[in-house]
Amino acid sequence: METQDIYHRFSNELYFFILKKVQHKNIANDILQNTFLKVHKNLSNLKEEKKVKGWIFQIARNEIVNYVNAESIYRDKSSTKEEPLLDGPQFACCFDKFINELPDIYREVIEMVYIKGQKQKDVAIILDISLENTKARIRRAKDLLKKRFKECCKYELNKKGKLTGESNCSIC
Repeated sequence: METQDIYHRFSNELYFFILKKVQHKNIANDILQNTFLKVHKNLSNLKEEKKVKGWIFQIARNEIVNYVNAESIYRDKSSTKEEPLLDGPQFACCFDKFINELPDIYREVIEMVYIKGQKQKDVAIILDISLENTKARIRRAKDLLKKRFKECCKYELNKKGKLTGESNCSIC
């Protein structure tokens, strides 16, 4: 498989995945470009072609983390408060792990709606369940994820509705 084939096959989906995380078009384009540079350089390391999608998405996740870490260096240290606020695009250290730990019926709807960007009504049709059932599964999945983040990473919403917690949790 060639880099160009991978690009044509996955670039749109990957771009929107990145854009959803960083919420800025120029940054998403930069991360997409860096991702495909790494794909091109390391394509010979890919042993199974059927795993190419997961592989490139993991590279993109790593590039998002690199971006977030680089941006945090430039933050004004004088604005530090008692509780550090996690404004803007952030990447929780345990997010993928917690998603994968969800029961299949919840993980499936979360991935389809929030990672792949499908509409809830379309997910209901694909899974052959009612829209209400789809919404209930999403709500239960979110509750399970909130519980895991509170237990492991101490993430919470403060009075202003901002996410606070430890970004480098060692428990997980």
